[in-house]
Amino acid sequence: MPSGDRFTLTTPIFYVNDVPHIGHAYTEVAADVLTRWHRQRGDDTWLLTGTDEHGQKILRTASANGVDPKTWADQLVESAWKPLLNTIDIKNDDFIRTTEERHETAVATFLQHLYDTGHIYAGEYEGYYCVGCEEYKPIGDLVSPEGGEFIGQLVCAIHGRPVEVLQEQNYFFRMSAFQDALLALYRDNPEFVQPESVRNEITQFVSQGLSDLSISRSNFDWGIQVPWDPSHVVYVWFDALLNYVTATGWGSDDAEFERRWPAVHIVGKDIARFHAVIWPAMLMAAGLPVPKTVFGHGWLLVGGEKMSKSKLTGIAPSQITDVFGSDAFRYYFLSAITFGQDGSFSWEDLAARYQAELANGFGNLASRVIAMVAKYYDGVVPAAGALTTDDLVTITAAATATREANEAIERFAPDAAIAAIRKLVDALNLYVTEQQPWSIAKDPAQRERLATVLSTAVRGVGALAILLSPVVPKATARLWAALGADGDVEAVNILDAGAFHGAGNTVTPLDPPLFPRVETLDPA
Repeated sequence: MPSGDRFTLTTPIFYVNDVPHIGHAYTEVAADVLTRWHRQRGDDTWLLTGTDEHGQKILRTASANGVDPKTWADQLVESAWKPLLNTIDIKNDDFIRTTEERHETAVATFLQHLYDTGHIYAGEYEGYYCVGCEEYKPIGDLVSPEGGEFIGQLVCAIHGRPVEVLQEQNYFFRMSAFQDALLALYRDNPEFVQPESVRNEITQFVSQGLSDLSISRSNFDWGIQVPWDPSHVVYVWFDALLNYVTATGWGSDDAEFERRWPAVHIVGKDIARFHAVIWPAMLMAAGLPVPKTVFGHGWLLVGGEKMSKSKLTGIAPSQITDVFGSDAFRYYFLSAITFGQDGSFSWEDLAARYQAELANGFGNLASRVIAMVAKYYDGVVPAAGALTTDDLVTITAAATATREANEAIERFAPDAAIAAIRKLVDALNLYVTEQQPWSIAKDPAQRERLATVLSTAVRGVGALAILLSPVVPKATARLWAALGADGDVEAVNILDAGAFHGAGNTVTPLDPPLFPRVETLDPA
């Protein structure tokens, strides 16, 4: 497959204070589908994910569990976070941990450089600190509940728990010096922060004025030591954000860094401010390119609330995949939710979409077409005869779906890409229903017409296998093999989906079906 553009994409690195829930998995799947699509169209593609393991929250969680923070992080990474990638079929190129030597060394080098060039100074700070966010909070980000456990206290609007008042001597990054440069970045490059709602929020925040950023802590020791003052550790967010360049080779492999950076960041909207304000300011200070794009997607809601372990609304991905499979997990969350907006999860909606769109729509179509080739042509896909208008319309639908889906991927809209592909599923089902190959087969004089109809249907099903490969890789790999196609479906350029023919291939019946009947609705 020829190499196209370079495309580096990252997820946030996830905090290992607890096991992952479907909100984390949603981010991973979105990033994976985008990179699989780019990789399959020939782009030089690279996907990074990983874990954030420093900071006060990790220290407290580890202490509460009677272990040191490194042991806690090791346990969570190996037992929960890395297995998550297998559970939802993520094809990442790297997994970085902030406790790795490659990261800690690069962070110290980066920090020393900013200190030596005058971007960091010593000072004192007092403010409201949210341990859950690992962030000092401006008063505007706090609320005072009128009822409940924390009535009358200042609590974090995101975590709903009281903030702490901290006063300490820290080192500060001169972030205020980059206010004008950041506003110019947002104005001149509106694609830098997406979607528009997040860009507007970020722009408004920066326009109100930026304070310098406290980038060290001296009241605990779990973190990377400040190189010129070991009594301080680096603020966890300043440390964590650097993973994107330390993993791509900054400070260790110049050629790889040149190849992989700048990247696209897919993050939850609640941490978009760190990635679109603090992070580009850090890079500007170091004289490095800013990211290509920061995309802040919406939250997954359960019962109208953001996914939360502390509020007992966290759902483990395996609770879904154990019943419906990883393909259904991937398909559902990227098709049912407009990417960039909040979306609500329900078992009923998942089950309904699984049955209607995957089992009955796509899966049954593939099984019917392959079964008819097996029945009427001994399993060998026939060559088409003269094409009618109906045939040409159906063939054209594959090209249309490919174009529309690719355009949607370009604008970070996997939901729209799937919707475009689903139109092809509907067109093929309608085509088979209207052409009635089972009726044509009864008339020996219509043998050529039967061959054309089944050949056209196989072409469409093959196109679907290619187009849906980034979304439902397990099912499409099975379908590709059942169509008797050569090689791996992932090796076929996705932009050539409409060119699939299949004539002469020997098909194999799909048994069991791609998406078997699910009897259990809610395993919880």
